[in-house]
Amino acid sequence: MIFKNGLVLDKSFRFVKTDVEIKDGKITHIGACEGTDVIDISGKYLIPGLVDIHTHGCAGADACDATMEAMDIMSETQGKAGITSFCATSMTVPEEQIAAIMSTVKKYREGPQKRAHIIGINMEGPFFAESKKGAQRADCLRNPDASFFRRMNELSGGVIKLCDMAPELPGSIEFIKEVQEEVVISIGHTAANYEQAMDAIENGASHVTHLYNAMNGLTHRSPGVIGAASDTNVYAELICDGIHIMGSAIRAAFKLMDDRICLISDSMSACGMPNGEYELGGQKVIMKDKKATLEDGTIAGSATNLADCMRKAVEFGIELPVAVKAASYNPAASIHMENQIGSIAVGLDADLIVMDKNLNFEKIFIKGVEQD
Repeated sequence: MIFKNGLVLDKSFRFVKTDVEIKDGKITHIGACEGTDVIDISGKYLIPGLVDIHTHGCAGADACDATMEAMDIMSETQGKAGITSFCATSMTVPEEQIAAIMSTVKKYREGPQKRAHIIGINMEGPFFAESKKGAQRADCLRNPDASFFRRMNELSGGVIKLCDMAPELPGSIEFIKEVQEEVVISIGHTAANYEQAMDAIENGASHVTHLYNAMNGLTHRSPGVIGAASDTNVYAELICDGIHIMGSAIRAAFKLMDDRICLISDSMSACGMPNGEYELGGQKVIMKDKKATLEDGTIAGSATNLADCMRKAVEFGIELPVAVKAASYNPAASIHMENQIGSIAVGLDADLIVMDKNLNFEKIFIKGVEQD
């Protein structure tokens, strides 16, 4: 199959008018192509499929449900929205429930996935600071524990891509040193100061969980995790739903972090659903007009998918190529999967989106198969 005459977001993340050939689920050629199986996309953008490395759920389903049905719903819904790959994201819940999530993801990945591919797991918790727990359960928090992580990773089939933690907790630096070769360590749900965050990064942490949210703010004498992220080369997640963070702070984050921002949804089961009551990590969540909160008013994930977060970033003034890269290549690179997904380059999976000038997705392809 050949896509002709489109504005292709190339590997330099610039839109160029060219052709793209795909075969057997892979991108095989970029440049002038001839053939009979042609899709003319004149005047349209061709962008990579989006990669959400932090999503709990959507369409009434959640990773914490730990059922094959929930995984099917998430895969189906994400794929239809142009999120072609995602990390199923757990919560701070009892160990047996985390174990069930891990086992279910492993089992689901062994069979045919409905639509979007679950590329791994983001283990969000339980290694968090109580003062910054957000919507995480306080009764299930614990200090970083390598044996706990390894038990869970074994159950997952070794596909935990991110392990989130607060670096000020006892044993955190030892934990980072011990497991950093096995998983990407992300700093999150933390009251860490600048020095503690830098210590974690210098010892192997390479990622920050939802920048700004569930951490101390950046001030001139206490820059905290945000300052440490700006000063180093770590990737940082950003929830761009228009609710978690104001537009000015979104623009500031891109200026501070440049090519290291990973747009995420942090979506929960209410995403794509009507106003009402839902659940996140065993806690009641009330969603009204895309704002999801616990009963005490704490924001509890988002009700916006990654595609709409990308569009919102553009609305906030982020240039389109930068926003697309932050929703595709950067998250893939942050979990070391950039040689498989996240950009339009020869040899990568043919996860592609035909998008019009109003950022509407007209055609979605997952491993070269057009989605109906």
